[in-house]
Amino acid sequence: MRAGAQLDYRLRLHGIPLAWRSEITAYDPPHRFVDEQRRGPYRSWRHEHSFGETPDGTRIEDRVSYRVWGGRPVHALVVRPQLERIFRFRQQRVRALLGVADPRG
Repeated sequence: MRAGAQLDYRLRLHGIPLAWRSEITAYDPPHRFVDEQRRGPYRSWRHEHSFGETPDGTRIEDRVSYRVWGGRPVHALVVRPQLERIFRFRQQRVRALLGVADPRG
């Protein structure tokens, strides 16, 4: 990975095939990296991944800013619930892969 690297994805959203291209616009290991959509389902997408030390291990933090076609109604009814599900799944997978218990039980 490096700044300027481009990644191509193929995914399905509610059964509809989509192509997505993102570019790594910042790369500062081991602290952070940023990917931005260059082609894809959003009007715009910027995702900053940050990593920091804590007394208990590593903190992973995501900051996502995006704009969707259809504005607030599409955001509220479709995109927000879907993103919450995706990030919840990722958090569970990271915890499972690292053998870390979920603090919520």
